[in-house]
Amino acid sequence: MKSYSNIILSCVFAVFILSGCASTKVERVDTDRQVDLSGEWNDFDAQKVSDEMIADCLDGPWLHEFVKENGDNPVVIIGRVKNQSSEHINTQVFIKQLERALLNSGKVSFVASPDERDELREEREDQQRGFTDPETVAEIGRETGANYMLIGSLNSVKDALKNKYVVLYQVNLELVDLTTNKKVWIGQEELKKVVTKSRLSL
Repeated sequence: MKSYSNIILSCVFAVFILSGCASTKVERVDTDRQVDLSGEWNDFDAQKVSDEMIADCLDGPWLHEFVKENGDNPVVIIGRVKNQSSEHINTQVFIKQLERALLNSGKVSFVASPDERDELREEREDQQRGFTDPETVAEIGRETGANYMLIGSLNSVKDALKNKYVVLYQVNLELVDLTTNKKVWIGQEELKKVVTKSRLSL
């Protein structure tokens, strides 16, 4: 009986030793590599959708008409992109991808977001206090106004059965003329994922 108890204690002790020796493996991968662990919306989805939607937006007739009428690129600002999906999604990541795609296109000018403008205005006001060289002070009242605002929503529909589910992500974006409130472009992009989870997964 004592021998059996010793075996049990030895096994328990061995388990603790092995668990204490367990290590965490970290693998560095390219940021543009697609990695899907949970099946939920991720950074790769944000980049793919933003690139495709902005390309479609800039291919619309509104851009050619604006440049023809004004002789210059339009100024765009991104408004709110609402997360109406069933997941907790940081829409700021998606918004930054949209900004990158717009700015890098070279076809539009881009102005700071409302939150960014507040910080910039504080800096300009601080420069007026007399501590900054007058020749380098940024003028107040010289901000560039946007011609269009890009707004939208991110939605999802999920269908699940046992250890398998299908999720459809639908992104809707609209470009609105800030002077007239006319929608000059409406875009929609969808992603569908089929996720199968192991029966042993927690």
